[in-house]
Amino acid sequence: MSAASLRRRIGIITGSGPEAGIDLWSKVLVANRRSFGDRFRGDLDAPEVSILSVPDLGLSMELERHHEEVWRHLEHAARTIGRMCDVYAIACNTLNYFEPRLMGLDSASTFLSFNACVSRHLWATGTSRVAVLGARPVMELGAWSHYAGLLGTVDLEVLSPGTIEAVHELIYAVKRDGAGAPANRERLTRVIESVNSDTVLLACTELPLIERPAVAKNVLDVTQLVADELVRQSLQPRD
Repeated sequence: MSAASLRRRIGIITGSGPEAGIDLWSKVLVANRRSFGDRFRGDLDAPEVSILSVPDLGLSMELERHHEEVWRHLEHAARTIGRMCDVYAIACNTLNYFEPRLMGLDSASTFLSFNACVSRHLWATGTSRVAVLGARPVMELGAWSHYAGLLGTVDLEVLSPGTIEAVHELIYAVKRDGAGAPANRERLTRVIESVNSDTVLLACTELPLIERPAVAKNVLDVTQLVADELVRQSLQPRD
């Protein structure tokens, strides 16, 4: 039996958008290699990863209008991938809104939420004020935002309606035109420089796909935090 077969298996649900799942998987592989250091042997030390891409999850960009339809697709995906892994994450900040429902599913696998990873990092670094950039439902920090749970533990900057609309439209632009379009980096730079907080969460999995702007702020890639935690948990022995 190989060492990999003794590890906990990783699952990734994606589709909103598909590139976000590729990005998370890539970051998992890099974080895994880093965790082994000089002991890394190559393929045999890589984690077992299952990826399920569901295009209909893209309806999450307008979550308030489509939440029950989105949940039907997400529940089916969670039950499917739950039979294939021991710990899984969703490569979409917005879809983490369904954390309570996902935690309530009868599943042998563990759901790792984005909020849990962000909360752990902010607490460990003593960060007290952040700006959250993501899809409109996420940034509005209301009932549809996974990050509303941070209220009371850190100071979440209230973004202007113009900033919220600019970021939401930027995410659509990345989905439509690809992250490499030069205008997308310029748009992201302007948004980051316009917020008051020194720490900025890229709380949409499309935003880290854009080349990182050179700005004098602490820009946190939430996808990277999740990848690091998935690897940490995968290194635990299977039950």
